[in-house]
Amino acid sequence: MALTGLEIFKQLPKTNCKDCGHPTCLAFAMALASGKASLDNCPHVSDAAREALDSASAPPIALVKIGAGERQVELGNETVLFRHDKRFEHPAAIAVSVCDSQSNDEIAAKVGQINKLVFDRVGQIHNVNMVAVGNCSGDAARFAEAVKVAADNTGFPLILMSEDPAAVEKALEAVAAKKPLVCGANAANCEAMAGLAKKFEVPLVVKGSDLNELASLVEKVTAAGCKQLILDSGARAAGGVLTDQTQIRRQALKKFRPFGYPTITFVENEDPVQAVVDAGVYIAKYAGIVVVSSADPADVLPLITLRLNVYTDPQKPIAVESKIYEILNPGVDAPVYVTTNFSLTYFCVAGDVESSRVPGYVLPVDTDGISVLTGWAAGKFTPEKITEMLNNSGIADKVSHRKVIIPGGVAVLSGKLQELSGWEVLVGPRESAGIPSFVKQRWSA
Repeated sequence: MALTGLEIFKQLPKTNCKDCGHPTCLAFAMALASGKASLDNCPHVSDAAREALDSASAPPIALVKIGAGERQVELGNETVLFRHDKRFEHPAAIAVSVCDSQSNDEIAAKVGQINKLVFDRVGQIHNVNMVAVGNCSGDAARFAEAVKVAADNTGFPLILMSEDPAAVEKALEAVAAKKPLVCGANAANCEAMAGLAKKFEVPLVVKGSDLNELASLVEKVTAAGCKQLILDSGARAAGGVLTDQTQIRRQALKKFRPFGYPTITFVENEDPVQAVVDAGVYIAKYAGIVVVSSADPADVLPLITLRLNVYTDPQKPIAVESKIYEILNPGVDAPVYVTTNFSLTYFCVAGDVESSRVPGYVLPVDTDGISVLTGWAAGKFTPEKITEMLNNSGIADKVSHRKVIIPGGVAVLSGKLQELSGWEVLVGPRESAGIPSFVKQRWSA
């Protein structure tokens, strides 16, 4: 749980020196408690106080990084049980598995399928995140070879799924630089696996047969010096996984340190439809990583969409970039539509402009991702902001006319906008669905 301002104030020097930019130490403490300031702003805080505050204010679930480079996966730093309390910080990673009992060509082919699992949703690009390589053969040399084939054919981080320390070590010798996730340590091999994780500086999955054993193993592994951990409760049936995931999150938020790490779940249902349902449950209920076997886009797209819905910040609407969008290759005489950058609003307008079969330009004004009427009511969709968009976007260089179409719901803006911008303002339909008939009846460059 986060510290209060008064609890932080007790650790500060109480000099009221103003070097932090606040008038008093109490004001600075209140800013720290609300996340509006950094402890680094206080040059006089003691090392002991800094250590105490850093430890007390650390997120209950540790940040764990898997992989290297631009596709590195970050998990953890979660602070709430329910998204509406604040937000979830890092989306669940979706991993697709391959098996070392397959031939090298088959592995390369499936990894190629995994690489193509890329989807455009509301203007954002989403994809799976990891490739999991299973030691199905039980052979260390074959496992290492399969891992290398997968690594050579993808830029996604890898999960090395083997409980044989010899097989894991042989694979790590080939791909340790890519910082794969080792999966994993159990009661029989935790010392050897912890040694490998520490030697190669890679994150490690710790698996228990139940939550009590899991907690005990985590304490043992952390005592050995491993701090980048992922938890596996050992459950595989959907009901057991859901129960364990919920319990681990609840205990982690109560600062039970052995459970203060992200989790991994495995979908093993042979029914392909039920497998997708199970994976959806795990995404919705706290899994840090969900491992599935299917690389079929029809199976993965529902999971990507669910993840987007669950992990969207409820306090921050999805928005598109505020810039010129060209629909159907418009020319110099094409109409210019102004709207807001709320993604749903923009895509409705863009879709209806496309339906009209009349090429046009769409200019979404930056309203912090809120809709037309909400933006107008909040003072974020104003004649001044629209004028700024018209002047700075470069639209004047793309068209030979000076006419702009605004949403009919904010017709009240037309007079002031025309005065400020010098553009002739046409009041469009109240709903974007009316654009096709409007543009055919009213548009003339």
